[in-house]
Amino acid sequence: MTHNTRSRTHRAATAAGRFLPDEAGPGRILRGLDRLERFAGADRMLDTIRDAVRGVPLGRARDGLHGRWLGHPVHPVMVQLPIGSWLSAAVLDVIPGQRRAVRTLIATGLLTAVPAAVAGWVDWAELHRQQMRVGAVHAAANATAIALYTGSLTARLRGREGLGKLLGLAGLGAVGAGGALGGHLAYRQASGANHAEHVPHLVSPGWHPVADVADLPDGRPVQREIDGIAVVVVRQGPRTVYVLAERCSHMAGPLSEGTVEQGCLRCPWHGSVFRLSDGWNVEGPATAPQPAFDTRIVDSRVEARLRTR
Repeated sequence: MTHNTRSRTHRAATAAGRFLPDEAGPGRILRGLDRLERFAGADRMLDTIRDAVRGVPLGRARDGLHGRWLGHPVHPVMVQLPIGSWLSAAVLDVIPGQRRAVRTLIATGLLTAVPAAVAGWVDWAELHRQQMRVGAVHAAANATAIALYTGSLTARLRGREGLGKLLGLAGLGAVGAGGALGGHLAYRQASGANHAEHVPHLVSPGWHPVADVADLPDGRPVQREIDGIAVVVVRQGPRTVYVLAERCSHMAGPLSEGTVEQGCLRCPWHGSVFRLSDGWNVEGPATAPQPAFDTRIVDSRVEARLRTR
């Protein structure tokens, strides 16, 4: 290997080390994101925004925006429209004679970005503190992209194609940064993930002892264990016992600290409501049901087995 080749290799490795993890720990990007998660300077403002979002009278539409009807958050689906439109516009920008198509795509992206942003804010208002901090910067990056693409479309309509292209490229960069933060939210911080999905994979088949009937208070949820997995148990009357996974599918809230309401159990953290009889999520923000157990009483002792849907 020549001296010049070794020098180029060393410079490339040094540059990569600034961003990629190595044996010493995370790279610069991950360290920056970790600092962002810990930054508390804007928490008061974030609380104000969260309360404002929660206070909007959306009614049942709020569950629709969470994606309860879909079984997972709808925001990641909705963002495909503006991102796809703007990326397509960037490709067509290098092809002569596509000005009208590019303008149409940018306008389509702007129109579809609005409902996607609304769904994102509704989800954001139910996140925990560290997720909210990253999510706020994610939203700021996307808002910057919307502003840049608005400027790009305006410049193009006024005949300033060069400026429009520059603003469009800048907007695409902002969208990329927002997408990276969205990936951090989803995959590193588990925002929108089903926090009860692991339960069916860890509980062994068959009946398991839960508790003596006499030890279960009537109408009040209590925590017990099955196969080392925490469950919430609710007795209603002398012979009816319900068992669900203890940690809420939305954000792992402790359901044993929740309240029983008309045959359902409400999570104490964000208010998701699950039907006791089958664990179905009847009210969001949870988009996935709770794993439920069949129960029986044998010699005054409650036994349960995981229910297969």
